Amino acid sequence: MGMFSLSRENDLTQWLREDGQKFLRSLGVREGQVLLDYGCGEGHYTLPAAQTVGEKGKVYAQDQGVSSQIKKQLQKYNIQNTRIIEKKTLIPLEDHSVDFILCYDVLHYLEERKKAYQEFNRVLKSSGTLSVYPKHHKDDDPLMGLAHIGLDEIAKEIEETGFSLKAKLYKKLIHDESITQGCVLNFQKRSQDGGN
Repeated sequence: MGMFSLSRENDLTQWLREDGQKFLRSLGVREGQVLLDYGCGEGHYTLPAAQTVGEKGKVYAQDQGVSSQIKKQLQKYNIQNTRIIEKKTLIPLEDHSVDFILCYDVLHYLEERKKAYQEFNRVLKSSGTLSVYPKHHKDDDPLMGLAHIGLDEIAKEIEETGFSLKAKLYKKLIHDESITQGCVLNFQKRSQDGGN
């Protein structure tokens, strides 16, 4: 195993063991919450989220094709508070039922981002948080659907679906099994929605 591989493995191991939970708590994720990890991939945020919300909380891990890796990890650690949802855009959860939504490193894949934002608005409680890590925008390794737009444009298109930008946070987080520096955008629903 080369040094690069060892470093990547150590980053991910440390993230899953401890740093991921610290990161999520710094965003406002708390014990007992209901959290949606939209575009969960291999579960690099799902597993720390499950530990952070604890037994009284619930995590929904949604992706178009959930990897077998996340399923193995949930079994390995006997995580019981997480449900896997294999859907593309529509979220099969009740209105105003989620406290916190993570949408990390997934926007560039979405052909219909506006539909996803509308779904986030529908399922998020009025006091909830939508946290977005829009990797691959024009100023951060441009790729696919975000290659020609910047952070401010991404924030504006999310705000057009009933959200207000609450915070722009520069944080160390995990991307492709390595720790990196990234910008996280946290949103709240606009107060016109009366949902709980």
